[in-house]
Amino acid sequence: MPKANVLHRFIAKFLDFLIVAACAKLIPPIGFFAGVAYLLIADGLWEGQSVGKRIIGLQTVKVSGGGAGSFQESIIRNVPLAMGWIAGVIPYVGWLLVGGVIALEALLIIGNDRGLRIGDEIAQTQIIDRVAVPQTTT
Repeated sequence: MPKANVLHRFIAKFLDFLIVAACAKLIPPIGFFAGVAYLLIADGLWEGQSVGKRIIGLQTVKVSGGGAGSFQESIIRNVPLAMGWIAGVIPYVGWLLVGGVIALEALLIIGNDRGLRIGDEIAQTQIIDRVAVPQTTT
């Protein structure tokens, strides 16, 4: 499948991180855990789309079979990002760890010919542009 537009992926993930950060700030300390939960399950909400992906027009699909990503794939593919976000609470070095995880994932998205990051490799998923792939109705 063709690689999704990298800028679109970054914008979609930025929108999702805004939701995570808003949860953390609006309802502390429970909001932090709600944000982590959203980060983990977000890509399984609407047939492989998080809020950010839905707005931008991206979708998570399974590499084998091509079906939409489920909650299981979403959790697996987003564990590295969630671990980075959780590490952010470590005093002094936490934000360095968050930045390191985000930088590594961004480099993988840019450098990989299919735009796969660590979580995608483990979960066997890929992000696609919904407009570039015809949708089937059942």
